[in-house]
Formats: sequence, structure tokens, C-alpha cells
Amino acid sequence: MKALLQRVSKAVVRVDQATVGEIGKGLVIFLGVEEGDSEKDAEYLRDKCVNLRIFPNEASKFDLSALDSRADLLVVSQFTLVADTRKGRRPSFARAAAADVAEPLVDYFVGLCRATGLTVETGRFQAYMQVEIHNDGPVTIWLDSADRHRPRRPQVSQ
Repeated sequence: MKALLQRVSKAVVRVDQATVGEIGKGLVIFLGVEEGDSEKDAEYLRDKCVNLRIFPNEASKFDLSALDSRADLLVVSQFTLVADTRKGRRPSFARAAAADVAEPLVDYFVGLCRATGLTVETGRFQAYMQVEIHNDGPVTIWLDSADRHRPRRPQVSQ
């Protein structure tokens, strides 16, 4: 599961020119689900998203999390995050989870976010959406749930 976070001063998502989600200061979380992803991936990413210290303190240093700053969250499902662009010029989405697998995982992630007490808005699954973002900073962070299986430091062979 992959997430692209953007810290925003405000954001709106529209479907057919109707607003379906809108937040003030907080995070837009674009979420992509790959084949093989599970609830454990959603749990890992939710923990990262709400606890990552990317909001400024009084000294303008990255010191506060979304939870600390009571930030709003706007979660937008985006299968294009799992695109494979290694070959040719047309991205492959073969690794994207099927809709009947992805939608429940997106809903599970949203439920986990709501359980934190933060205000959580969403886009609409499988809809053509227009997302208006006022990136704050700009701050954009890439998260991949597969990282939890990778060592933080390279292994040194002896």
C-alpha cells in the first residue's frame, strides 16, 4: 500500500462539480492499494500518516504530528500510485489491487483514521475526481507499507 501525503492549508475534492470532501489545515492522503496488501498495511500507513512529525511548532520546526496539531485528513483513493513505469512509455497498473479488494482496504484505512478522533473527509472510490490542493510549505511525503519490512540501515557483510 502506498500513500502520498501533502500538507495543506486547505483542500477540496469534487465529483461532477459537486464537493464530496473538504478540509482546512491538514493532510491530503492519496492512497494506492496493490495486490497482496492487507489490513496490516493499512494499519502501518495510518500510524505513519497521523504520527509523522511534519507540522511546525512555535519555532517553525517540524515537531508536531497530525494528531498533535489536530489536523484534518482528506483521503483520496488513487490507483495510479502503484504504476509501474519501468518499461515503455505507458504506465502499467497490473500491480493495482482489484476494486473488490482495494475498496474495503481504503474503507478500513479511513475507519482507522476516523478512530483517532481527527476530522476525516474522503473522495469517492473509482470516480473521476478533481482535487484542489493548497500545498503548505510545500511538504510532500511518500510512504510505502513495504518499508516496514526493509532495514533502516544497509546490512554490512562481514
